[in-house]
Amino acid sequence: MSKDTKRNRLWFIGIVLIMFGTITISGLVGCASGLTQKQKPGAMLWGENCGRCHNVRNPKGLNDAQWDVAVMHMRTRANLTADEAQKILEFLQSAN
Repeated sequence: MSKDTKRNRLWFIGIVLIMFGTITISGLVGCASGLTQKQKPGAMLWGENCGRCHNVRNPKGLNDAQWDVAVMHMRTRANLTADEAQKILEFLQSAN
């Protein structure tokens, strides 16, 4: 392969990667919800906060009191506000 062909191929790959990155970032920004933290429902807050580290588990795996303890424990670790923790707790308990 000639030197010019290699250079052209590298330019093409670079342009494709830049385009892919731009499209990906644009998609992520476009998907961002216009809701404030106070307006977000518990399910959305769970996905954004708890779902980052924890796999989805059956909410019936814990009773209401156990969910209360788990959410209060994780509130400090995840830096959740009292309102966010309450919404997540209500979401988990409603599915229990």
